[in-house]
Amino acid sequence: MGASLLRLFFHDCFVQGCDASILLDDTPTFTGEKTALPNINSVRGYEVIDEIKSQVEASCPRTVSCADIVALAARDSVNLLGGPTWNVILGQKDAQTASLSAANSDLPGPGSSLSTLISMFAAKNLSPQDMAVLSGAHTIGQSRCFLFRDRIYNDININASFAALRQQTCPLSGGDSNLAPIDVQSPITFDNSFYVNLVNKQGLFHSDQELLNGGSLDSLVAQYSKDQSAFFSAFAKSMVRLGAINTLTGQNGEIRLNCRTIN
Repeated sequence: MGASLLRLFFHDCFVQGCDASILLDDTPTFTGEKTALPNINSVRGYEVIDEIKSQVEASCPRTVSCADIVALAARDSVNLLGGPTWNVILGQKDAQTASLSAANSDLPGPGSSLSTLISMFAAKNLSPQDMAVLSGAHTIGQSRCFLFRDRIYNDININASFAALRQQTCPLSGGDSNLAPIDVQSPITFDNSFYVNLVNKQGLFHSDQELLNGGSLDSLVAQYSKDQSAFFSAFAKSMVRLGAINTLTGQNGEIRLNCRTIN
């Protein structure tokens, strides 16, 4: 669940900003972001946020936003799985709107090129270095077969044994929802093995292997593959920058009583 909560935070922040808009349910008069292609049957952890919110409201009503809870859950998930920690700027408000169209257009996909990744992160005021660092979140979590099938059957920048291993549970047709760890080495530990995998041409997604493919970020990937402390330090700083995207404060937004609905 830790990887899911980290991903929930990223998918929230990249659409409208870090405002908990991703948590809003559809109603007859309101369309949220949960049915966007990058989110549907993919993003998880909503019930965990609900439970945290319920306990927080019981002891400290109308004070802590859903946006703050999502940010804290992401940070603590990383730390509990062996990764770094960082200061979360609290006092963010929750959005009263959501954007299905932005959720469909603003989130990078697993087949993205390096130039596409750089431009999509730049649109959120994040640097290529931030992008390479935040991609290291793929040191934890799993993916469904259909998201990496093209990579393991058609890419040439891939370790042949690794491709064969993944093909065992991800056939050319069928098995779309079969799961594989994104990090083949230590899928439930937050460490720097994501970058070691890239050096070994064992990135599960085309978009990840693009970070080490004769491009501008090769040296950074090489550094992080050898220096976990440098990766952890950079990841903490980039997560703070990610968490500052278009946040709502002051009179903007609200503190939802139920994270799934506006007040």
